[in-house]
Amino acid sequence: MIGKIIGALLGREMDRRDGSGGVKGAFMGAAAAGALRRTGPLGMVLAGGYVAKKMLDRRRLAKRGY
Repeated sequence: MIGKIIGALLGREMDRRDGSGGVKGAFMGAAAAGALRRTGPLGMVLAGGYVAKKMLDRRRLAKRGY
């Protein structure tokens, strides 16, 4: 279940990067969730760290007013 959540967050971050919304991020998140299950705990930690870093960077920018 945690893998699906991280996959969804990862897909959302990937979709935000290209600037367009839609189904593309959902498919990418689903593919990422499948890949995370195959890589085991290390992949889960790496993907979770990526999402956490992106969220932290976004919060820092919001505090600065950009």
